[in-house]
Amino acid sequence: MPLYARILIAVALGAILGVTFDDRPIVLGLRNQHLGELGLLVIRLLKALAVPLIFFAIVDAFVRTRISARQGGKMVLICLVNVSVAFTIGLTIMNTWRPGEVWRGRFQELVAHTTAESAPAAPTATLDPLKNVEGYVPVSLLDPFNKNSVISVVLLSLFTGAALRRVKRIQAARGETSVETTERFVTGAYDVLVVMLWWVVQAIPFAVFGVVAQQVGRVGLSAFSALWVFLAVILLGLALHSLVYYPLMAWLVGRKPPRVYLGGGADAILAGLSTNSSLATVPLTLRCLTEKMGVSQESARLSACVGTNLNNDGITLYDAMAALFIAQACGVHLTLGQQGLVVLASLMAGVGIAGIPEAGLIVLPLVLGSVGLPEAVVAAAIPLVLPVDWIIGRARSAVNVMSDMLVAILLDRGQGTQAAAADMEQEPVV
Repeated sequence: MPLYARILIAVALGAILGVTFDDRPIVLGLRNQHLGELGLLVIRLLKALAVPLIFFAIVDAFVRTRISARQGGKMVLICLVNVSVAFTIGLTIMNTWRPGEVWRGRFQELVAHTTAESAPAAPTATLDPLKNVEGYVPVSLLDPFNKNSVISVVLLSLFTGAALRRVKRIQAARGETSVETTERFVTGAYDVLVVMLWWVVQAIPFAVFGVVAQQVGRVGLSAFSALWVFLAVILLGLALHSLVYYPLMAWLVGRKPPRVYLGGGADAILAGLSTNSSLATVPLTLRCLTEKMGVSQESARLSACVGTNLNNDGITLYDAMAALFIAQACGVHLTLGQQGLVVLASLMAGVGIAGIPEAGLIVLPLVLGSVGLPEAVVAAAIPLVLPVDWIIGRARSAVNVMSDMLVAILLDRGQGTQAAAADMEQEPVV
């Protein structure tokens, strides 16, 4: 049975168990909460192994292939185009329909209805670019791995890969080969990590079953009656971007039809949707790209590993739409310039945040505060949207995974076109 089918079955069974038993004992004192805690252990292990996988995948890519600055520039350009389309979709929905006005005059009532939930931890990113850059520079070589700091690991791996390639050229000029031992170690370590991660991936359906049962049992369905408008609008924006724009770009530009893009990437997409972490899904994303979509290792690793913190369309789109929704609910009119500030703040927060669950929710106060909304509104917004954020958070992660795959497809398409052009130029004229 395919992995995506097992994940879907796990989601259905977990939801049924959550609705049936809520927080009551299931058998022998076992509760949905316990199932969720067991499931989170699998997801934690996935994230712990994914960070060193990213490091060795990038360094190994430097050893095996040539990653140029031009490819990096193309990746950044593609990411900027994708996030620009995301913001266009989000702002068009919010300014055309103005759905936040449905909550006008009911904001405090809704806050009182949902404040039983606790707010998430303090944000780990700021809107100050210098402070974000300062946070990317590790205090020791092991620090990024201890903190699961993806951007720091990516920078360290790029630094290591470039140095390894430089030493290889120097030794080749001298007739020395000692660096080959390091290359074999990197390749071997990457292969070992891939096998370990594939073993853990087989347990994802069981983890999803427990986590969904815990969330449905804890939150229930009562909050949806009050927050359905917010939930529906956010999911609409994410769906238009991921299920319309992404497949069209993959098909028209990347020459990958929807059955290849969505069908070949189903395992990674559903894993991101279920685990609520695009970081934990990196191993599956790489496998789907290379084995099921025919994308080169170079493009897959560049997008899914190096560009993982640039492809956060789900986080940036959510933060921008949520900020405008809450402003409309409070009767605060945001000018075009202020909406541009929301877009900029969402973009900076999306790049600066680590690959952790609830990342979009954690940076939402920063985005709300950037346009001068009252502190009382900012403080009340988090517990207000928290009961439905476990659904939105999974949708955000799936969008981020789909963004990684689209960027890899477009990079590979451009690389293939350039290679074909180079071959034609070198072909002798008869």
